[in-house]
Amino acid sequence: MSILAPNSQIMYREIHPREQQHQVRNNGGSLNLLKSYEFCFVDKRRGDWRKTIKKEWRMHASWLDMSRPDTVEMQSIENSEQLDQILASANELSQPIIIDWMAAWCRKCIYLKPKLEKLAAEFDTKLKFYYVDVNKVPQSLVKRGNISKMPTIQLWKDGEMRAEVIGGHKAWLVIEEVREMIKNFV
Repeated sequence: MSILAPNSQIMYREIHPREQQHQVRNNGGSLNLLKSYEFCFVDKRRGDWRKTIKKEWRMHASWLDMSRPDTVEMQSIENSEQLDQILASANELSQPIIIDWMAAWCRKCIYLKPKLEKLAAEFDTKLKFYYVDVNKVPQSLVKRGNISKMPTIQLWKDGEMRAEVIGGHKAWLVIEEVREMIKNFV
């Protein structure tokens, strides 16, 4: 925008966006930077194109509860004996467990795993999350889980499989179904 002013020294006026907001997020915290540029003058009479810029910076920072993790890494189950030990310890604590039956070649399984790890952080004290790579375990373990499609997310309680979600659709829908399944049994 150009303006001719009554003062001959000010012949060009440039107006910058009034406020530009930048947000930086890191591990549950956020930092908001608010930049304000007022205006910029150019003195054409002197011929040196000097610019004078007025700036205003305001910052606002907030941090969430850092004592809780964002994600909890799921533990791997390698064989039937390990599954029996996990079920026995869960039975003693009277906690259900979630098992994600997946395969390394399954694109939806790979995409779903980090989302399940975030969900595990939400229910960190109430239940544990595990995963089984069906290509790396004995087929007797896969038959024990009665797995036919992947990914399959099962909730086990009192040593038995109580509910399952077969995740062949969008990951956010699968996570919502798993969350509902957990709320029904926890």
